Amino acid sequence: MLTWETLRDVNCGRLENAADGWGAVSSAADAGRDRVNAEMITKLEKSQESESATAATRRLRRLNENFDYTHTECGLIRTTLNSLAFELRAQQRKLSQALEDAAALGFSVRADGGVTYPAGGKSLLDGSLAPGGTVMGTTTPFTARPSADGGLPTRDGTGLQNPNPHYAKAEAIADSIARAVHEANEIDSRFNRALAQLKAQPGLKVDKAAWTDAAKDAEAVRGVAQDYLRADVPEDKSPAERKAWWDSLTAEQRQEYMATYPDVIGNLDGVPAAVRDEANRDNLQLLIGKLEGEDGEKAKTQLAGLKEIDHQMTVNMEKRLGFGLAPGEQKPPPMYLLGIGDAGRGRAIVSFGNPDTSRNVSAYVPGLGTALDEDFARNDVKRARDTATGAQDYDKSSASIVWLGYDAPQIGPDAESILGNADVMSADDAEKGAPAYNQFMDGLGVTNENDDPHLTAIGHSYGSRTVGAATQEAGGIPGADDIILLGSPGVGVDRAEDLGVGKDHVYVGAADNDPVSMLPSKQEAAIGGLGTISGGPVVGYMLGDIADQGDDDIWFGKDPASEAFGARRFKVDDGPLPIIGGEGPTPAHSNYFNPDEDPVSADNIAAVVAGRPDLLVTEKYR
Repeated sequence: MLTWETLRDVNCGRLENAADGWGAVSSAADAGRDRVNAEMITKLEKSQESESATAATRRLRRLNENFDYTHTECGLIRTTLNSLAFELRAQQRKLSQALEDAAALGFSVRADGGVTYPAGGKSLLDGSLAPGGTVMGTTTPFTARPSADGGLPTRDGTGLQNPNPHYAKAEAIADSIARAVHEANEIDSRFNRALAQLKAQPGLKVDKAAWTDAAKDAEAVRGVAQDYLRADVPEDKSPAERKAWWDSLTAEQRQEYMATYPDVIGNLDGVPAAVRDEANRDNLQLLIGKLEGEDGEKAKTQLAGLKEIDHQMTVNMEKRLGFGLAPGEQKPPPMYLLGIGDAGRGRAIVSFGNPDTSRNVSAYVPGLGTALDEDFARNDVKRARDTATGAQDYDKSSASIVWLGYDAPQIGPDAESILGNADVMSADDAEKGAPAYNQFMDGLGVTNENDDPHLTAIGHSYGSRTVGAATQEAGGIPGADDIILLGSPGVGVDRAEDLGVGKDHVYVGAADNDPVSMLPSKQEAAIGGLGTISGGPVVGYMLGDIADQGDDDIWFGKDPASEAFGARRFKVDDGPLPIIGGEGPTPAHSNYFNPDEDPVSADNIAAVVAGRPDLLVTEKYR
């Protein structure tokens, strides 16, 4: 147990020196990880092809993972020690002030924390000089005070007031000392538990159990270090203010934030893309470790998605080094992980190409049925990659992003149709996701190194409704020059010019066999449904058509592919027919980005993203 004397004499500088030592090990492990990747694995894979080379590469990858684990764990120890010193210093300051006050008044402080004060004032009994005494401090006001020799207590339930004017001052000083010591002992106990948990398993193998343990370690350290680090993160500020904050940090401070809060830094709009990528790669392993230790369908689904993203990043790196490329296949753009998390239905933001250095940057919002799962990691991520690859054919300085920063509506197993699903047919998810998308887009503009980057917002399916909601936020979508709407059920406005970028900068792709882009309007559905009940399907269709004379209204407003909406419609393939085409209920809805299934559409999207709308192949309005 700490006393006030031991608290006074604690050398917090030694704790910080120890933290620096652990930080140096963490930094060395980080540098070792980079060297293994850049100098060893890369050169070995480029120069040799043999069983022994493959085995050596495997061992180097294990070494790389050991460095990664060491970087994480040592960084957590550094933060724990720094946080301990930070919190103890606060209590030392309180104690020091109390001791100074006592000295200034001529009081003395006993080893047990009692404060002795001199005689003064007049006794209530005979008017003589009121005696001095000693008062003990308490951490709980309005309760019985610990006994001490001399003096009458003021809060022992008797209601008597000590006539000595020194008593109240001594009491306040004693209470300050007691509270500082009490808090210091709680801090000591809390950090002792946290440090005891930071023990690595013996051996050189970093497996699933090790990362599960590391995830628990990170959670424990975050719990004790919150006042030290987390409180200073400007999470409620604008991306520009966040960038200014990040730029103001020292290299050591940045490393500490990265080691302790990779989940926060990696998802903080306004922080540079390369930093977010590094933080999220570390957090990805922690998330995989965390979910490996959890049960439930959600954990299993998200774990599969995270593992697939991890796999995609490995494949991307290998292909960029020239390994695993199919004949005639180009090396893909570099992959950046700009966001990852298990909140809600999961979060993932993946970029192909560096969005900070590229002149042209697009951010695609997926829609109906999207969540952090294996399907997202394979298909939606591929759409961003295909768009980036296509755009770079026109302008090498192009990057494309898939943004799963919100909870998209799902089609449950009991829903017989899209129209039968309440979540899909509501704008609630879109309107909740719009502010987050706008903040992300604002961050892209803040961290981009070009004077006037060309930003394109892309919404597919229900994601187009989210983009539409984002345009209606105050100021619209920050920095957006162009908007692309694909397979849209409507965007919440009836005219392209209402999207804030000018109608000539709104582009629409709508396949004739895509049922999502041809949903009936709410009025059609209501009237047609009544007609079906009373007179059968034909009557229902006729009444629904009467409700929409121009046949250009769909669920969320005017059809973006219609002349009344006024956007620039570009050519896409009609796609397979639903159901009878043999590829499911909405096959044409999924092909817009695919250069193999719909090369004209994919090329049109790439042209807009690259800032070359003059190359667009147009299509007549519906």
